[in-house]
Amino acid sequence: MTLQQLRYVVCIAKNQSMNKAAVELYITQPSLSSTIRDLEEEIGLKLFSRSNRGIAITPDGEEFLGYARQMLEQYRQLEERFIKKEKFKKKFSVSMQHYTFAVQAFIHMAKEFGMDDYEFAVHETKTYEVIENVQNQKSELGILYLNEFNQKSMDKIFHDKELEFVELFQCGIFVFLWKDNPLANKIRIEFDDLKEYPCLSFEQGINNAFYLAEEVFSTFEYKQIIKADDRATLLNLMVGLNGYTLCSGILCEELNGDEYRAIPLNTSDKMKIGYIKKKKMPLSILGEKYITELEKFKERVL
Repeated sequence: MTLQQLRYVVCIAKNQSMNKAAVELYITQPSLSSTIRDLEEEIGLKLFSRSNRGIAITPDGEEFLGYARQMLEQYRQLEERFIKKEKFKKKFSVSMQHYTFAVQAFIHMAKEFGMDDYEFAVHETKTYEVIENVQNQKSELGILYLNEFNQKSMDKIFHDKELEFVELFQCGIFVFLWKDNPLANKIRIEFDDLKEYPCLSFEQGINNAFYLAEEVFSTFEYKQIIKADDRATLLNLMVGLNGYTLCSGILCEELNGDEYRAIPLNTSDKMKIGYIKKKKMPLSILGEKYITELEKFKERVL
């Protein structure tokens, strides 16, 4: 196996076409196909499926691609540091479900390390994309939750993708809503109280299994429900329609202001907030600092 073969695999996956990849790599298509067949024979895995409609990466190929990208990035950094003698920025990326406190922790970390010498990326996205980003090393860490309902299914996904979940803290279930919502002054909210208000939920796209939902009680039959793609839209719906969502109860007034409330829901269910990472892969200095910032929010659990 060579670095050149790894580059070829990454290029084919990016272009989803042997012909386009060959043009980009300045080699002939037969030569590229032959190189990939040799690699597949060497590792005993089929990386791409071929048909009249083109090529598609296989599940084994997806896993291989994640490691290939990681190897190429490490080689690039070695080359720039020790061969080209160039100054380069270290990279750190995290993916997360829509948690304001996870964004706040990221801000604190970025401020401490500064952005002159580091290249940061944060992806607030769908649950399955959080998992895929960590699997493919697009992100070092993924922030999400587990509970009694989804843990068995999620653990299987983590196992299959060679990921591990590390719990940071547990919290109760809260109703997150606008301060002028008629329910905002309650000490505790019952399920029946929510019937006349729309439940707001983050859209999960084609991977919309119940266990991938960002909100607990995803199988509950809500009288009214609205799907949204981003947190800004969700907050607007809370104000305009007196909508609500279910959350950890950790408020970040530094980012959201004081316009919203988190009221305990009358349930014994708990959320386990934590992070996923590649198995047997140590955290970077930036990753460790980010986790330290996240752990501080344990003090804010209501």
